[in-house]
Amino acid sequence: MTVCGTDSGSRPPAELTWALILGLARNLVAESIAVRSGGQWPNGIGLDLAGATLGLLGLGRIGADVARVGLAFGMHVQAWSENLTPDRAIAQGVDYARGVQELLASSDFVSIHLVPGDRTRGLVDRGALEAMRPSAYLINTARAEIVDQAALLEALQHRRIAGAGLDVFDLEPLPATHPFRTLPNVLATPHLGYVTRNNYAAYFTQVIEDIAAYLAARPIRVLGDSG
Repeated sequence: MTVCGTDSGSRPPAELTWALILGLARNLVAESIAVRSGGQWPNGIGLDLAGATLGLLGLGRIGADVARVGLAFGMHVQAWSENLTPDRAIAQGVDYARGVQELLASSDFVSIHLVPGDRTRGLVDRGALEAMRPSAYLINTARAEIVDQAALLEALQHRRIAGAGLDVFDLEPLPATHPFRTLPNVLATPHLGYVTRNNYAAYFTQVIEDIAAYLAARPIRVLGDSG
């Protein structure tokens, strides 16, 4: 069976990543709730991004988009993945971290942009989370299985890290009673990294094109053959 796909842009998940980073840094949810409820004004003190360190696990299309924004904010940006080389990192204007532990231990914000697979499943495990600074934030708009979910929950509940911005979960939709829904140091969104007007316009248009081309025995955007 021939399998055909559709295009998708890398910018929407990169933009969501920054929405989560900014939301965490400036405590936007709590501040907005305080304004609506007539609470304290302001409700806290935000974090400066300029001068902070952004660590990227993965420097592909999405990671590179995120890196460029971080540099524009005046952040120190570093990256690591198994396939990343120092030369490629330098070409993107970022520093090359020599390993996961080094990156996690020296970053104020860690954002995940890796492809799921055997090499990345559980990469951010309990030991990796323990290497992070207590003041650091983890952002995951990639795949939930890259992070040990139980270890992450424990780290957040015990404030071993400052917080997390999460768009992906091992169970979706997230169960109504799941702690990620109510933890005050979690900014959660319902897996909407790619959910934008332009991306959906491309998806639905190209699905019709794929079907028409397949029926005409001239398949396009072929991803492979499922056998």
